[in-house]
Amino acid sequence: MATRSTIMDTNSYRDEFVDLLPPQEKELIQRRSQLLGSAYRLFYRKPVHLVRGRGQYLWDAEGNQYLDVYNNVASVGHAHPVVVEAVSRQLRQLNTHTRYLHEAILDYSERILATMPAAIDTAMYMCTGSEANDLAVRVAQRYTGGQGVIVTREAYHGTSALTSGLSPALGAGQEMLPTARTVAAPDPYRSGSAELAQQFAATIQAQIDDLAEEGVKFAAFLADSIFSSDGVFPNHPGMLAAAIDVVHRNGGVFIADEVQPGFARTGEAFWGFARHNLVPDLVTTGKPMGNGMPISALFAKKDVLAAFGDHIPYFNTFGGNPVSIAAAQAVLDVIETERLQEHAQEVGTEFLTALRQVGVAHPSAVGDVRGAGLFIGFELVTDPESKTPDKALALDLLEELRERRVLTSVAGPFGNVLKLRPPLPFAAADISWVCEALDISLTVLGR
Repeated sequence: MATRSTIMDTNSYRDEFVDLLPPQEKELIQRRSQLLGSAYRLFYRKPVHLVRGRGQYLWDAEGNQYLDVYNNVASVGHAHPVVVEAVSRQLRQLNTHTRYLHEAILDYSERILATMPAAIDTAMYMCTGSEANDLAVRVAQRYTGGQGVIVTREAYHGTSALTSGLSPALGAGQEMLPTARTVAAPDPYRSGSAELAQQFAATIQAQIDDLAEEGVKFAAFLADSIFSSDGVFPNHPGMLAAAIDVVHRNGGVFIADEVQPGFARTGEAFWGFARHNLVPDLVTTGKPMGNGMPISALFAKKDVLAAFGDHIPYFNTFGGNPVSIAAAQAVLDVIETERLQEHAQEVGTEFLTALRQVGVAHPSAVGDVRGAGLFIGFELVTDPESKTPDKALALDLLEELRERRVLTSVAGPFGNVLKLRPPLPFAAADISWVCEALDISLTVLGR
């Protein structure tokens, strides 16, 4: 049997849990299975039937309120009224594609590019992060003349034929591209090395050399700078600089996948790569960009993109349509007017401190708590000395949290790291809800 996908299967419903469900949920699951097929997954042994959301809160069909500590798609909060109004207003006026002139896409491009390093000066639009990463890899390969792409060992970069072959987190059932190589994400919790930056750079060089020995020219290093699927490793600011120097010395480009760390989430910077004082060659975005509307983008150095665009036309029917652009513009408005980057930094710091106190109260179970802004990894272990990952505890803990109306999921190759990544309006008042739920749940589980 193929190894299960860490991002799809670890915290998923299976038919063995059917007797836990009330009749209505049983019926919905049966209909899903019949109508949607077997590839989809549901969270939890007892899936949650959601009907409404507002800010960082969700409500189920019975009226129970939940705290969402996982959803970065609704980055500025579920059903934010500014986004809802912007989308509704534009939908009443016009929605078409980019082969007609329209000011909105240009106004947005100027505004979002102003948040980037000056060298990143060109934008292209798609609907999903998968599409953005797919195009970025194609651009990188065209620019460098190479095919080899390096990703981290538990990375997830998309669902297209190209990006799924660069997403080891999808499990052994999904074959990696023969021109792909993987490196372990930099993990200061387990390495304990002061030379982690140099070690990580050396592992990338080793994989570039391996590609060369196989006759494959190196094209790109594709990475999410907070290594979210690998287990959430923000690392100290600047830590990735040595690795990107290696990428450039070997003629490759750095593709910064900002679907998860971007749009003010880390608090310290608007973009995840900016925490490390990096200038990527290509930047991709996705889910949080439009607060759930289908919009993504590729931002690029003009000369890098020209190697592709001057020879190959690109068209995405719905990419950059006026309605999705209106949503994206509204997201920037909300981040700015509600000071959500500063908020992520302030509340994230308070949240991290409180979570570490939970760890102190449960030292046999909590190995490490790490994060940047409102992106935190809470790692469960069998004991603090061996640091052995405790997947079983993590999965039981998720179910206990669900019973206390706190929703999240897991990350990392062993499925033992809670990925705490709430919508950005997550408030200081919500911290006690999460931490009390964690404390009670770990106590109930005997840890």
